Amino acid sequence: MIDTQAALEVTARYCSRELEQYGQCVAAKPQSWQRDCYHLKMSIAQCTSSHPIIRQIRQECAEPFEAFELCLRQNEAAVGNCSEHVRRFLQCAERVQPPAEVGSRNSGRDRSAVPAPATKP
Repeated sequence: MIDTQAALEVTARYCSRELEQYGQCVAAKPQSWQRDCYHLKMSIAQCTSSHPIIRQIRQECAEPFEAFELCLRQNEAAVGNCSEHVRRFLQCAERVQPPAEVGSRNSGRDRSAVPAPATKP
């Protein structure tokens, strides 16, 4: 459950449109949602696998996530024991910035921190 909670938090933040469409479809088709909403479920999977920030989180937070997964395997009967691990992973995910934002922020910071070279007339 905690593993699902962590995944849903990240997915909800960065793929909310896809998640909302899927939820509306499931609610509208209680008898046939598994078949009729499958394409929307796949759009969530596509979003989570291709979204730049989620790829960045996977890269930068691999260590806390692996520790979390190990904890889950070791505590299958008591996944609540892994709440500290999920907290560390989510804290890491919170700190991750999309690659484009990081570059533009650094570029802006670099330009303002370094004065332009003086030119002689």
